[in-house]
Amino acid sequence: MNITEESTVAEVVTENIKTADVFKKYGIDFCCGGGISIKKACEKHNIFYADLVKELSTLDHPVSNAYNYDAWKLDFLIDHIENIHHSYVQESTQIILQYAAKVAKVHGHHYTEVLEINKLFNTVAQELAVHMKKEELILFPFIKQLVKADKEGREVKVPHFGTVNNPIKMMEDEHENAGDIFKEIKQLSNNYMPPEGACNTFKALYAKLNEFESDLHQHIHLENNILFPKAIVLEQKYNI
Repeated sequence: MNITEESTVAEVVTENIKTADVFKKYGIDFCCGGGISIKKACEKHNIFYADLVKELSTLDHPVSNAYNYDAWKLDFLIDHIENIHHSYVQESTQIILQYAAKVAKVHGHHYTEVLEINKLFNTVAQELAVHMKKEELILFPFIKQLVKADKEGREVKVPHFGTVNNPIKMMEDEHENAGDIFKEIKQLSNNYMPPEGACNTFKALYAKLNEFESDLHQHIHLENNILFPKAIVLEQKYNI
């Protein structure tokens, strides 16, 4: 992405819709007021031009996700899930909620599907927030206890939830529900394809929802297919 001092905010967002999130973070209007140059927008908002351009440019260089997750220690995998995926959900949820509310308000009279998308995302956002807290405060700490006990050769106290299978089953059910909601959002949004002539906020909403779903799939995969089965096997050593 070639950015110059003359490049406008709208031009950059049009070239790479993901840059909308960066402009949103700095309070720069990329939709109706996107005709201003990035240089002038920085001056207007007291932002260092070089810093903003550097952040925008990094979007051309995605970090590789080609990791052998299956070989990781469970406590390290948990830290990765929290630091990468839980953090992503927390940060992106706020952005998408703003986009969805704005698009529903401005375009809901004509594109009625965005009203339902706004409603569905609000639901899944609330559910995921509670879901992640249960993992961070209850399930993940217990799995880390299992890892530590196994490493140190000591016993593990029976948790208040009986066996790790119980919270895992609950988490898997909630994963399935979140996945079902996103299937509905994907269908309503025509596979995240904004209508012809859609404004930049409309495009940013669908792009961000698409990105969110992709991250959610990876997030759920790491838990359902790697972390949870290994935690169940590890717990079996202690006859809980």
